[in-house]
Amino acid sequence: MTIPDRIADVRGRIGRAAVSVGRDPSDVRLIAVSKTQPPEAVRSAAEAGITDFGENKAQELVHKLPVVGDLGTWHFVGALQTNKTRSVVGRVALIHSVDRIEVAEAISRRAERSGLTQPVLVQVNAAREAAKHGVDPDEAMAFAERVAALEGLDLRGLMTMPPLGRDPESSRPWFKVLADLGARLGDRLSGAAELSMGMSRDFEVAVQEGATMVRVGEAVFGARNPHDRNGPPK
Repeated sequence: MTIPDRIADVRGRIGRAAVSVGRDPSDVRLIAVSKTQPPEAVRSAAEAGITDFGENKAQELVHKLPVVGDLGTWHFVGALQTNKTRSVVGRVALIHSVDRIEVAEAISRRAERSGLTQPVLVQVNAAREAAKHGVDPDEAMAFAERVAALEGLDLRGLMTMPPLGRDPESSRPWFKVLADLGARLGDRLSGAAELSMGMSRDFEVAVQEGATMVRVGEAVFGARNPHDRNGPPK
């Protein structure tokens, strides 16, 4: 399948999943995550109508920013180190992965110095996996309120990455956790209604559970390049 064919397939699956639970498919944004993919693949996706792209490494993001230009916007979806905020803040439409107050404060300082407001999501470790980034669900509300209070930040909602299970349905309980937290957050903070959840293996389940954004890589671009795991050369 070509990239345009894969995009059409993913959009169709998003649409069917949304309709199955009475949702409008247009309420779900498809973010094409181009991790390890060459610039040519990103350009092909843009030409096929993708307007939202995601990267999980600052270096790779900077390398690919010119490829899309005015055709779309970028999202940062990986773990962000405080010393990499300069490469990300102001260059992306949304940072999905704020999981430590130190990171939030670093983004805030950079945004203030640049005279801008940076939209962000709080990453929640819904399943409480020891090796995974994210705030504990029991601490998510208090943490989100601290983030929302920082100057230069615009808290838009929550993100999660569930454990890798045997089938897509194994992700459903964790998507429900995020959806419940999202409803509570929305009651406290207006405008914080985004739910970023679901990837290539389980995005249809995520849509059924209320995702407003799905982060899809391999289902859009095909298999990752095994010889380019570290992104572009320095």
